[in-house]
Amino acid sequence: MKMKKLCAFFITLIYCMTILTGCGKSGLPLDYRQTHTIVSTDRMDNFATGFAYDLAVADSNVEGMTGATVEETSSAGIFDINKKRVLYAKDIHERLAPASLTKVMTALVAMKYGNTEDLITCSENVTDIDYDATRIGLKAGDQLTMNQALHALLIDSANDVAIAIAEHVSGDVDSFVALMNKEALDIGATNTHFVNPHGLSDNDHYTTAYDMYLMMNAAMEYELFNEIIHMTEYESVYNDSMGNEKNMKFKTTNLFLRGDYSAPGNVTVIGGKTGTTTIAGNCLILLVKDTQGNPYIAVIMRASTRALVNEEMADILREIT
Repeated sequence: MKMKKLCAFFITLIYCMTILTGCGKSGLPLDYRQTHTIVSTDRMDNFATGFAYDLAVADSNVEGMTGATVEETSSAGIFDINKKRVLYAKDIHERLAPASLTKVMTALVAMKYGNTEDLITCSENVTDIDYDATRIGLKAGDQLTMNQALHALLIDSANDVAIAIAEHVSGDVDSFVALMNKEALDIGATNTHFVNPHGLSDNDHYTTAYDMYLMMNAAMEYELFNEIIHMTEYESVYNDSMGNEKNMKFKTTNLFLRGDYSAPGNVTVIGGKTGTTTIAGNCLILLVKDTQGNPYIAVIMRASTRALVNEEMADILREIT
């Protein structure tokens, strides 16, 4: 009996070590390809559920049924959330700069570790942003709620707000970014590494189209996230260091929500996030639904122009039938 228990222990230990270390194709952890493994003992059957049992998985390109495609330099994928299928995939595990798609993870960490009614007091660091980067114009001493900050982060893509959120939640940006990387690993985004909460370019700041699907999928568990990404505009009032009111008013950067681009007739765009830098190109991630209300996540990274990322998104959404 003792020998049987000892053998079962070592079998379980070897299995767990395999899960943690991974093997197989470079850049893809074993977890992506596992289903169920049964470890039998004389007393019970222990089911070790594979990491990706509830996810759409693909370790290579997937050609769509409609012939839809994206330009050669782009990465893209469409993921059926309910049926756990990949409808289309092109280089979805290639590490790329995500630009402001980063803010999906920033929001996820803020919602998990912060409180939406918290009052954020800004430091001088909110002004340490590239002059041409999107911002709402925060100054040291300005105060706004986490709820207001999340709206500005996801709708207007404000980079100064990303700094304010990070410092409020973790005390400093580096500690917040460490949480971002921890949460990325926890949801299986193993080809992701962040160095800031806003997505402005850095050589060591990258993710993949597949990892963005994982992050979007996790963020969608929060009702507030789904509410915000569906909004076309937002207006609110916050205060400066002297208590004077400051207005913020902006429209979504999502051109599908604004009506500048249309999805195929059988698809409704619920919301999403845009991102653009010189290095990242033009990026877009969308939550959409079909006529039966089934949800999908679609993402394109590194499109050469803003027009093209939207045109190609409309094209690949035809894969949803």
